[in-house]
Amino acid sequence: MASLAAGICLPVLLGLSSGAWFGLGPGGDLGLGLLLGGAALLIVGGVAAEYLNWRRTRYRVGAERVELHTGILLVKRRSLARERVRSVDLTANPLLRILDLVKVRIGTGEQSGGGESTLELDPVTKAEGERLRRELLGRAAATPDTHPEGPLAAVDLSWIRYAPLTFVAPALGGAAAGAVLQVSEWFGAQGEVIGWVGDRFQDTTVVVMVVVLALVALAAGMVGSLGLWVEMWWNYRLEREAGGTLRVRRGLFTARSLSMEERRLRGVELVEPLGIRLFGAARLDAVATGIAHGDGDQQAELKVLLPPVPRAVAGELAGRVLREARTPTETPLIPHPGAARARRLRAALAAAVVPLALLGAVAWWAPSFPRYLVAGYALVALPLAVFLALDAYRNLGHALSGGYLVARSGVGRRTTVALQRAGVIGWVVRQSVFQRRAGVLTLTATTAAGAGAYSVYDAEEGEGLHFAAAAVPGLLTPFLEPVP
Repeated sequence: MASLAAGICLPVLLGLSSGAWFGLGPGGDLGLGLLLGGAALLIVGGVAAEYLNWRRTRYRVGAERVELHTGILLVKRRSLARERVRSVDLTANPLLRILDLVKVRIGTGEQSGGGESTLELDPVTKAEGERLRRELLGRAAATPDTHPEGPLAAVDLSWIRYAPLTFVAPALGGAAAGAVLQVSEWFGAQGEVIGWVGDRFQDTTVVVMVVVLALVALAAGMVGSLGLWVEMWWNYRLEREAGGTLRVRRGLFTARSLSMEERRLRGVELVEPLGIRLFGAARLDAVATGIAHGDGDQQAELKVLLPPVPRAVAGELAGRVLREARTPTETPLIPHPGAARARRLRAALAAAVVPLALLGAVAWWAPSFPRYLVAGYALVALPLAVFLALDAYRNLGHALSGGYLVARSGVGRRTTVALQRAGVIGWVVRQSVFQRRAGVLTLTATTAAGAGAYSVYDAEEGEGLHFAAAAVPGLLTPFLEPVP
């Protein structure tokens, strides 16, 4: 632990030294000495505190509980029941990997604030981490099955071609542009940077300059997305281990080993953002208890079972993960009525027409306003709105496939969820005034897994209620009125 803290603090000390030298100059020896002395004292104190905390940390794996005692002045004693342990995840950043150490995170799969459902051992030896993982998750399989343990998927470097097609690329490009402006401001050179860029485009229009800069930022983001994919998915493997545990291992610099009990699994979700969907790719996520969508917790990393890959590969793996001969996500879906298409067309056109009307009003009140902007917006926005509305309608669908209910929806991010019917704990039926007039309704299946709720939007009224009643027999029946 002391060597780990020293390894972290040494770059800090070097950074302070160089910064002080260049900032104070050769004549600032006294100030430099005071600064370095204070920094050294701070670093030595931090190393000593970390060392004492490590020496005071104790953990024990008993027959019924996992216990952790830690702290110097404030002593914490925490424990988890072994029967509630659902995941043991191992993570090692580059420094930990050099020292053959890992951080162990023991979780119960529950979603509670304050980290009360997890214990962290940071760090332990790699061998000890593997021993803890095997001991806490190693349960004998209840019954033999036709899906023995072994590898389910491994990385294919050709998948990297989908990395620049995700929304990460433009986000990284914007972050890179912002970083350039921020760093230049730190050094008081932001004006020079902006002036240099302006000089490069002094003979072009503002529109051309904006387009070129956006393309440069996008290209930088695409390069960054390739590097991020390599860091996250290098050496990726998905395995099924004895006792019913799914294990994902991946990472180039920071190695991750994420484990999940299959009894927590309630289904899977095929995620198809627009960029990768246009190229026939999809990502596979787990729908499991204790893993919430949008959860900032590290455990949420486990929901991604497979990076963007060809959709056929994702569909095949979905069946293998669910131990189903027929992949539920590939089931033909029941189309939704024409009223659902009309609702989407009206909403999309309204969203496009309102800005168009505002632009038209500005052009009418201000004759100097360029009219070609109004015409250009109309030529782009109206056809795009119709296209997106029709695409949203085509993506609607639902069906029953064995023990799973399947629902699909979305435009920019199309999702197809296969949810265990036994995992549905309730139905929410919503019908607005406009939906009643159109004869459609929205059904939402509630569950203790994943996002907690999965919806079937604008299904035909009678067929949708029949679907919900058949999906979980007896759950909705008491609330239905018999048809005379």
